[in-house]
Amino acid sequence: MPDSYHTEAEQGETLILDAVDRFLERDVRPYVRELEAADEYPAEIADKMAELGLFGATISADYGGLGMSADTYSKIVERVSAVWMSLSGIFNSHLIMCAAVERFGSEEMRRTYLPKFAAGKMRGGIALTEPDCGTDLQAVRTRAEKDGDCYVINGNKMWSTNAVKGHVLAVLCKTDLEAEGPRHKGMSLLLVEKDMGYKASKLKKLGYRGVDTGEVQFDNVRVPTANLIGSAEGKGLNQILAGLELGRINVAARGVGVARACLEESVVYAQTRKTFGKPIAEHQSIQIKLADMACRVESARLLTEQAARAYDTGGRCDLEAGMAKLVATEAAMENANEAMRLHGGYGYSPEYNIERYYRDAPLLCIGEGTNELQRLIIAKQLVERNPV
Repeated sequence: MPDSYHTEAEQGETLILDAVDRFLERDVRPYVRELEAADEYPAEIADKMAELGLFGATISADYGGLGMSADTYSKIVERVSAVWMSLSGIFNSHLIMCAAVERFGSEEMRRTYLPKFAAGKMRGGIALTEPDCGTDLQAVRTRAEKDGDCYVINGNKMWSTNAVKGHVLAVLCKTDLEAEGPRHKGMSLLLVEKDMGYKASKLKKLGYRGVDTGEVQFDNVRVPTANLIGSAEGKGLNQILAGLELGRINVAARGVGVARACLEESVVYAQTRKTFGKPIAEHQSIQIKLADMACRVESARLLTEQAARAYDTGGRCDLEAGMAKLVATEAAMENANEAMRLHGGYGYSPEYNIERYYRDAPLLCIGEGTNELQRLIIAKQLVERNPV
């Protein structure tokens, strides 16, 4: 491509990132502690994110979105997460749902839903996890049985972001209880609007507060057969796994953001806090901590950028996304722990942000597939890509 194209693309990215930075400093940072402590949904902030176009960040411009690359998107997520990690979950879950519709939905479904999704007029997420089914999505029990021109859904889902405040969910369920072969056979993805009758209640959490995370109940919820994502039943698991590649890149970027916030606040604190007559930044034990924290941030960022660029090529990137997710989220955990130790008693107090990072980081190692699973995915892909 000509240099002028790259220059224009870089300028466009700079403008977007600058707008996000201004929004975060003006409309988010002053209110985080109050909203987070109250576990209050940030409705006004979410509306402003819609005005910025974040609910349509990765949706094609053909359907009213911004058509961002995953590379640019991941940089936005890092910035948002460094200020308040919960916010990134609001539009990430929404965009995983959008990706499933855009990749696999009919043109009629795309035209009907994607412009509303991109504008933030309809906000949603994904309903995958169940009370007895977390990472093992093949164990899904929620069922959808055909009745004329509708599916009738019965079952329960857990930990669905935007289930309470949102308007629609992409629901993974069994449409063929008699399907032979692997357990994922007979699973389909249905787009279900809240007005169709599902009920959602908010779950309490250690961290990741503010964003609504819900338990969802489907009790004979009738959904038009036209809301099946894709042209045929039985492809739901593969469809949602494709979307989770973007989700894992998002979670990796969140990890980079939290790890960076821990580092930046620790560097400042280490230069102002004094012990034994000098700033603690002059103590070798503290210097070692800061150096390790900085290395974790940079290595996590580079892996996340690599995964985002692999995703942008349109090819399979579960190896890259898995590596980024694993390293970046562990970096967030380790940096939050070191920041807590470095800040001492103040890190344990809500007067500082460290205790929030310490509560938020564990979710990243669990969400979008546990880090134990990421290791298995990485190893499997290494073998498949390097046959003997």
